[in-house]
Amino acid sequence: MPDVMTVASVGETPREFASWQRVVQRVLTKMPAVYDSLTTARLADALYSARDRAEEVDLRIPTRAGQHELKLRPVFGPAGDVHGLRLWIGPAAATVAEPRPAVGAIWDLDSQTVQQPSGITRLPGVEVQEYVPRMSIAEVFHRMTAFDRHSEVLDLLYEPKAGAKMQFDVAVPHNSGRPGRWRVTIRARDDDRTRGAWWLIEDVSSDDQPATWSTLERVGLREAHRRAGTHLAVIELEHTSISHWLTDPAPWMRWDYLFRPVDVFHPDDRGRLIELSGRLAAGDTAGVTVRALNYGGGYTPTSMLLYPYPGYSTRQLAIAQLVRVADDVPMMEPHREAFAARHHRVPIGYDDQLQHRLAFRMNRSPVY
Repeated sequence: MPDVMTVASVGETPREFASWQRVVQRVLTKMPAVYDSLTTARLADALYSARDRAEEVDLRIPTRAGQHELKLRPVFGPAGDVHGLRLWIGPAAATVAEPRPAVGAIWDLDSQTVQQPSGITRLPGVEVQEYVPRMSIAEVFHRMTAFDRHSEVLDLLYEPKAGAKMQFDVAVPHNSGRPGRWRVTIRARDDDRTRGAWWLIEDVSSDDQPATWSTLERVGLREAHRRAGTHLAVIELEHTSISHWLTDPAPWMRWDYLFRPVDVFHPDDRGRLIELSGRLAAGDTAGVTVRALNYGGGYTPTSMLLYPYPGYSTRQLAIAQLVRVADDVPMMEPHREAFAARHHRVPIGYDDQLQHRLAFRMNRSPVY
């Protein structure tokens, strides 16, 4: 909720929505001189001022141990709103270290996109050449490694309820070879400002963080599906978009760097997918052939076998097995097809960023 402030992190330690009053009290007990000079009411005024005015606050605190300072620095989201505040208290003469990068983001349920500011490129795992103001949740998940809480995230995002929230740390690959780590704090919102969720993303990378690897079972299953020509995805039926790839993405489908994630399926086929939700809700499987957007800007016939997504109460999500239907159009390499298509169609996505991303993918193993 917008009027509630809680603590996401203290230093490197996650605090998972702890009361800010309790956390600050604990911090101040270790600084007796400041504790005696800074009242909770004065601190609260500073916090609310920094949040509501979206500006930095520097507060001088005279103490018997000398001058101290309180520094508050807003963390902004894509619309210029304050998604978080950084708080520092210490001696006025102390050198304040440069804070780690952090940004706010917004999940918009109606558009099925995560809106992000350009500042996210300061975090590991996001290159400047790949930045786009909006991306699908499937693209966000695709940047993460060794992550297994997708269902919890999707449950919160697709059913935003007041008070729903979660926090997690996740590894993200980096082109430099050194993996990074994000701390993601999410709070659902369903009000006149946002129907979806506000995010706070912090860089919590460290040189001694443990390496993360996919399990042998996961690697084996992905490779088996790749060799068989089948691909598995989680589909959100109400909005007909891909929420997550359980295997490598289907190489003939243009699912990423789209202005609208729903454009992955032909407009005339989206209604057919929505109609299948009733059968899946009854526990049945359903098969359908749809036209999937390809990297040339056209559509490729794709056979889908849909299964109910286990454990999701409203049954909006389904597991889809996708197989390319044989046709007379040869399947080009995605990076070549996308390049050729740029010169003869109206853009439906972020083509320049897609080209950069596809070039990077070509240098990676198909199994990861």
